[in-house]
Amino acid sequence: MSSTPSSDALLGPADVRELAAALGVRPTKQRGQNFVIDANTVRRIVRTAEVRPDDVVVEVGPGLGSLTLALLEVADRVTAVEIDDVLASALPATIAARMPERAERFALVHSDAMHVTELPGPAPTALVANLPYNVAVPVLLHMLDTFPGIERTLVMVQSEVADRLAAAPGSKVYGVPSVKANWYAEVKRAGAIGRNVFWPAPNVDSGLVALTRRTEPVKTTATKSEVFAVVDAAFAQRRKTLRAALAGWAGSAAAAEAALVAAGVSPQARGESLTVEEFARIAENRTVGAQSAEQSRPVDTEEPGLQ
Repeated sequence: MSSTPSSDALLGPADVRELAAALGVRPTKQRGQNFVIDANTVRRIVRTAEVRPDDVVVEVGPGLGSLTLALLEVADRVTAVEIDDVLASALPATIAARMPERAERFALVHSDAMHVTELPGPAPTALVANLPYNVAVPVLLHMLDTFPGIERTLVMVQSEVADRLAAAPGSKVYGVPSVKANWYAEVKRAGAIGRNVFWPAPNVDSGLVALTRRTEPVKTTATKSEVFAVVDAAFAQRRKTLRAALAGWAGSAAAAEAALVAAGVSPQARGESLTVEEFARIAENRTVGAQSAEQSRPVDTEEPGLQ
């Protein structure tokens, strides 16, 4: 491996502003751009992510390269996915100028992360990113789904989103992001990030979320899309009981109740109390629910007036 880069290779507040000015970059709310300007913060993120010397890291939304440089200090390789034309064109030059001894271990993919289906070089083993707040959850789920070799993930997101991702069943903020993230990984909060380490400073607090890929997938005969359909239906009307909330999904309230009973879940329960495994069992029993509801219908007779 190459020698360890010098500490002054990382970007400080003045470096970030100079780079942005030279590129004519003004952070936009549309893309949720808030650039990290504190070297200690990016090093803390890399430590918390437990990045190892043999890791192939994928980073989404590298911006001007603050976190990218810190990742390159430790990881074997870093691949950054950037949608912004100006930022994407400038990042390789920044890496080459500030960390030339590691430049060959860096790759850039100029694309929308939501549309990325393959990456150059070895498969990624870790995902570390300061995710744009407005697309954080769909990007995270897409990357976990598309790249099953990602074992460890650490993302910085809006604090409220971090709470939702890491919430356990029964919590008021437990919902669709919580269940879907748990389909792929064990999820936990991994710290808070102050507003003053960003430029411009956001109007919300940020949080770190750590995800460790499940060693064993959720055991179910249902597909991921079938399970996620139940999750979406349950939380679309989260105040309703599952019997009512899943009526559209199952075909009727009676079919929903039959599927729930077959899955060992109370029809009076609500989605916020269920684990991902329980959602999977419900998905498995959709056919059972439909058959049971069909069998319980009154039989029509040819004689008028009889029910």
